Amino acid sequence: MVSCDNLLLFVAASVLLALTPGPNMLYLISRTLAQGRVAGILSLLGTTSGLVVHVVAAALGLSAILISLPLAYDALRWAGAVYLLWLAWDAVRASADRPGGPGLEAPKLAQPAPSTLFRTGMLTSILNPKVALFYLALFPQFVDVGRGGVLAQSLTLGAVQVLIGAACDGLFVLAAARMAGWLRRRPVWAAAQRWLLASVFAGIAAKLAFGDRR
Repeated sequence: MVSCDNLLLFVAASVLLALTPGPNMLYLISRTLAQGRVAGILSLLGTTSGLVVHVVAAALGLSAILISLPLAYDALRWAGAVYLLWLAWDAVRASADRPGGPGLEAPKLAQPAPSTLFRTGMLTSILNPKVALFYLALFPQFVDVGRGGVLAQSLTLGAVQVLIGAACDGLFVLAAARMAGWLRRRPVWAAAQRWLLASVFAGIAAKLAFGDRR
């Protein structure tokens, strides 16, 4: 089992990391601002599920295999980038089909089905290989091979980090939901919200495609 000292240090590190802006946080805030609290919470369940997949993969050593194969790593990050670019296009295509004009109401951003919100959040996490790198770098710092199975310790640390990350992201979602209520009363927001989502998706895609492996 993980020692108490290591666990407390890991909790502190996880809280600091959870409060550091990253792709998941940016995605969740923008989704909530554009489509409200329910969309944000469903997306949070998706991104959290994606993190669980990465935790299990890292604990089983599958992530190490992925990272050791440049072709597999690049295939995953490019798949993620293409998926995010498709989401960006999907966010703005309604306005391209129905351009606003004088006297015309700006098209509102359609509310996706709950399953779509969950799936999008999960794939946004899973298709980001830098999450795998993060867990591979983090776990060895706190796992003590002299205190039992490495797999059990890794899964314990992963569960703690995921819970802390989900709690912190949940607070950001709730804060963004309050702001979304205020924004919905502004007519210009109906047109701007889809461009916000598209910009966030495209920005994360660019970072994923052209960023280094650190």
